[in-house]
Amino acid sequence: MIYALDTNIVSYIIRGEGEADKRFSQELQAGNSFAIPPMAVYELKRWLMDNPSKEMRFLAREFDSLYKSVRHKSEMSASAWEEAAKIYIHLKQKGELIEDMHILIASYCLVNDYVLATNNARHFDRIDGIKYVNWMN
Repeated sequence: MIYALDTNIVSYIIRGEGEADKRFSQELQAGNSFAIPPMAVYELKRWLMDNPSKEMRFLAREFDSLYKSVRHKSEMSASAWEEAAKIYIHLKQKGELIEDMHILIASYCLVNDYVLATNNARHFDRIDGIKYVNWMN
């Protein structure tokens, strides 16, 4: 199985917090693979670069190490961008729009057939067909 790690899950992992860090270790030992969506990389880099404290520099090194260890580093394909637009229109028609970043992460997962590991189920459960698991429960 390939898990795509949502921004919040990567944040928990690099800080060694809670269930996400434990679950990541368990899934790694079970032989599962991981991807970090390009949008999550952007969000994490932005967060880490915005505060040049010693702690953030440490977390930036932790993130870089984690990212280098991830096998699946696919970019957003044309079909993923198309899927994102379809998700947006569908959610807009239902009056249930969510942030664009979540739509992009969802389309990345759908097109690549990844299971999203997240702590944000309330947004992703609006998206038809996405497979996700909350690693903080």
